[in-house]
Amino acid sequence: MQPQESTVQYSRWKESGQDEVSVVAVSNNEAASCSERVCRKLCTGKLGITMEVVGGVALFWAVFILGYVTGYYVHKCK
Repeated sequence: MQPQESTVQYSRWKESGQDEVSVVAVSNNEAASCSERVCRKLCTGKLGITMEVVGGVALFWAVFILGYVTGYYVHKCK
C-alpha cells in the first residue's frame, strides 16, 4: 500500500470562539477508491447489517467448535 496524502483545513470563527478542523484524505490511485467503494457497500446499510450478523454467527461457531475440541482433548479419559 502506498501512503495517502492528506490535507488539513483549519478555520476559526471569531465571534463564537469555536474552532473547526477537518482532515481530507487524497487518494493517488484508483485501487484505493475501488476498495473504498467495496468497503462502503459491504459495511453500510442492510447489507452491512447482514454481514455483521453473518460474521457474528460464524465467529460464535468457530469459538464453539474450538472450545469443544479443546475440551474433548483436555478431559479425555485415559
